[in-house]
Amino acid sequence: MVGKSANKFAVELSRVPKRRVAQKMSLQTLNPKAESIRRAAALQVNTNGAMGLAKVVNTNLGPRGSYKMLVDGSGQIKITKDGKVLLSEMQIQNPTAAMIAKTAVAQDDQVGDGTTSVVLLVGELLKQADRYTSEGVHPTVIAEGFDLAKKEALAFLETFKQGIKLDRATLINVANTSLATKLNAPLAKQLAADVVDAVTTIRPPPPPKDAADQWRDPIDLHMVEIMKMQHRTASETQLIQGLVLDHGARHPDMPKRLENAFILTLNVSLEYEKTEVNSGFFYSSAEQREKLVEAERRVVDQKVKKIVELKNLVCDQAVESKEKRKTFVVVNQKGIDPLSLDILAKNGIFAVRRAKRRNMERLQLIAGGIAQNSVDDLTPSILGWAGLVYEHTLGEEKYTFIEKVKQPKSVTLLIKGPNAHTTTQIQEALRDGLRAVKNALEDESLVPGAGAFEIACAAHLVEKVKKKAKGRVQMGVQAFADALLIIPKTLAQNANHDVQSAIVALQDEHSDGNIVGIDLATGEPFDPTVEGIWDNYRVKRQMLHSCSVIAVNLLSTDEILRAGRSSLKADGPGPQ
Repeated sequence: MVGKSANKFAVELSRVPKRRVAQKMSLQTLNPKAESIRRAAALQVNTNGAMGLAKVVNTNLGPRGSYKMLVDGSGQIKITKDGKVLLSEMQIQNPTAAMIAKTAVAQDDQVGDGTTSVVLLVGELLKQADRYTSEGVHPTVIAEGFDLAKKEALAFLETFKQGIKLDRATLINVANTSLATKLNAPLAKQLAADVVDAVTTIRPPPPPKDAADQWRDPIDLHMVEIMKMQHRTASETQLIQGLVLDHGARHPDMPKRLENAFILTLNVSLEYEKTEVNSGFFYSSAEQREKLVEAERRVVDQKVKKIVELKNLVCDQAVESKEKRKTFVVVNQKGIDPLSLDILAKNGIFAVRRAKRRNMERLQLIAGGIAQNSVDDLTPSILGWAGLVYEHTLGEEKYTFIEKVKQPKSVTLLIKGPNAHTTTQIQEALRDGLRAVKNALEDESLVPGAGAFEIACAAHLVEKVKKKAKGRVQMGVQAFADALLIIPKTLAQNANHDVQSAIVALQDEHSDGNIVGIDLATGEPFDPTVEGIWDNYRVKRQMLHSCSVIAVNLLSTDEILRAGRSSLKADGPGPQ
């Protein structure tokens, strides 16, 4: 019987075509619901995704770039041309485009700018690579050329950057170059000076020349408070050498304006607090309850009494004194109950409760003084001072301004605008402007802008690096050089100039040995260093790193798998 069945199976197998048997033998064990894209198709998907994303953001680049309107699921509208905001808030379905967007957003997190440039360069690198791969060149050859070109481009950047004296005028030009890509020109010029003053105010002082350790603390941009007020026009946005709190006093009888004010910074609860563990008080008569309430109140009153005693000590002046009247302000991180507020108001003390922790740090840097976690050891030495403290009411909102301080190490940029769209746009632009000035101060060098680096680097790669490279790697170097030109090309296109004519004119001017960028007003070549158009060195460096690494990774991908749901839970409930 066994022999007959074996013979029967052999006969059945012989009837099956050999080709089908071979197909079954070569089948991979793969989730039947998974989608698989291989070889050339995978590269084409990656190229299309990168080029598609670049096409979306290319109109945003430069001062003449256009805005995008984002509408979320709830109908909220945001108008922006900030690449980081655009890429982080767009709903991107294509996996390649989503990966490029995350890399570009990481670029913004690291150095504060260059998001749109990274997306454009990745898209153009894959586009240029596609020209060669479609003719049969293997992607790894192009990838080798990209790696070589990146290495040489970074070395060229080191020689191209300029270590110039970073005086106030130069820093204003740096800030203006960054702000002008996000805001209209007059507003960008006005805010550039405020941005530079803000960063130079909070910059830690240099160590003494005779000190053994010449380390200088980095600039902490968190010490610049950005406050928004929906009020008046955008041109009234201003730098305040002090602090603006987004709430006011919580008692109607407190003074609204104080001059020559001592400031007490507290982190003490001036209200009855429940215990952290579950506990209860039991009493058998109304008298016992009254005693309990009185004991609770007495604890808080003693704390308030010590504050009032300190105020009386420092603000005590003779009746006939010609000195300016001294006043007292309490800024508390925790709560103050109504009875305590009433006591403080009767003693002429201006009190603000539930201030943000970050503002408590800024307040000490602005007004001086030391924050207190207890009222037991209050002395005049722990107090800060401000020349003017006042409350500003705007509709139902209240703001407390602390100004005219002696040596501020923290500042506030107060953004004003007629609507939320305007204030949000200015806030995003200021964030990039602050980072640009910080980067310039820490790098101690700048790179000429307006596409000057890309023109010079492309020429360097073609004239010197490509000739040294051997074999087919030259194709990758040529593709990288051609891709770099997408930046000046896009700048010219967005400014409504003829792209080919502008690029040829730039390359001719550069061949004469000049540093040359594109003048967006005329489309003609000009020297960006004379006009004060500067880019950050670290932004260019990070841009070259990011775009080449992600382009090489995408070129090296030969299969894209999108797993179906059943691969996660083979025998789970629901349809399989």
